[in-house]
Amino acid sequence: MIYEYVVTLKNLNRKAIDRFSMLVCGVSALLFLSQAINMGDAYLLLLLGAAVVLLLTGSNAYQLFKNKKRVRFNYVLIITGLVWTGMPFFPWLSILLVIMGLVEPQSKKDLEIGFSDEEIVFNTLPRKRYEWSEFSNIVLRDNLLTLDFNNNKLFQRETVDDDDEDCDEDEFNQYCRRRLGQE
Repeated sequence: MIYEYVVTLKNLNRKAIDRFSMLVCGVSALLFLSQAINMGDAYLLLLLGAAVVLLLTGSNAYQLFKNKKRVRFNYVLIITGLVWTGMPFFPWLSILLVIMGLVEPQSKKDLEIGFSDEEIVFNTLPRKRYEWSEFSNIVLRDNLLTLDFNNNKLFQRETVDDDDEDCDEDEFNQYCRRRLGQE
């Protein structure tokens, strides 16, 4: 589908997702170390897994906090999940961690909303589709998008600062008023 306008909204959950990922990987690595120490040489794989997870988590944390770079924990979560398969307790956590690793990149993406003549589509998993008739008003002003639904639900989120915008706010607002039958 071709969209007349695509508005990109800031993802406010990115920091929380990174911190939760660091916490899960760090605690897992400490549990791996503790289990490896308690069980002796039979758990050399757990010791190696703990070292790899701690090293990767520490590297990502350094990049995130010191260098202020965006990082992905998906591979660290997947490796942590694979190491959990060797744990004598809670091996089912490996499935949960691998799933977390697979959905982490999608959960940290900025939300995009596509506006076409037929519908409005939120680029989420799964996609949310709305008809224009479901809205009473749509306004973009000062990098703040407001979607006012007919059922008194209000969606308001800050947009990503984009220096190379394709259109200005007035043009977008005029398009929305036209589609909503307000002009």
